[in-house]
Amino acid sequence: MTGEDRKDETQPPRRELLPLPGLAAISLYLLVLSGVIILGVAAGGHYPPLFLIFAAALIAASAGLLLLLRWAWALALAAVFLLAAYDLWIFSSRHQGPALVQGLLNLVFFLYLARTEVRGRLR
Repeated sequence: MTGEDRKDETQPPRRELLPLPGLAAISLYLLVLSGVIILGVAAGGHYPPLFLIFAAALIAASAGLLLLLRWAWALALAAVFLLAAYDLWIFSSRHQGPALVQGLLNLVFFLYLARTEVRGRLR
């Protein structure tokens, strides 16, 4: 073994600062969504206080995605899938354009989270 080979073995693999920028975008989206829920509950008109449980789950999923935790990935995957289904149902029944846009955005997030490259980086 040469000195150069030993040098490669002793150094730990380099970790990228932000390996998957899509996860950062999705976690920011979940954080904004939980903020909207919290403001809707605090205003007293849009959402019932029970929705604060969803906001707490979205905040936990957001923080866990940044740490690349598998349980947070599963929680975020379920959240964006259910949101996509709900928004697309709203669009099909009430024909509201913003629901279609948000539903397609959630569908894109779901398809990104379901990729094998994303699942392979989680711990």
